[in-house]
This record gives sequence, C-alpha cells and structure tokens, in this order.
Amino acid sequence: MRVELNPDLCQGHNRCYALAPELFDVDDYGTAVVIGEGSVAADLEGKARLAVDNCPEYAITITQDT
Repeated sequence: MRVELNPDLCQGHNRCYALAPELFDVDDYGTAVVIGEGSVAADLEGKARLAVDNCPEYAITITQDT
C-alpha cells in the first residue's frame, strides 16, 4: 500500500499529520507532505485509511502496490 498527497488540493488542515505522523509531515508553509516514498507498513494501514477519511480536501489517496 502507498499513500499519495496532491499538494494542489491540500489546504493545510494537517489532520493527516495529527492522525498519522509516521506517514505525513508538514513543510515550512504548513502544507502536508508524505514521508519518504509513501510506502505504508502493514501495521500503519489503518492510520493511512484514517488520514484519507479525515482529509476535508480529499487530497490523499491510497494505491495498492502491484
């Protein structure tokens, strides 16, 4: 599983960072960024889904590794 964040949609609510700081960080402008390549460890999949569900701008998506 991977998380992707569309920076054009992100408005800096940072709910993703509050819910999953292992997967997201915040840049100097208050915009969320994905940590690393966006790969999600199995034990963090629930947090990734929670971040997606709580993003008011729908800026986060999950893709499955193939």
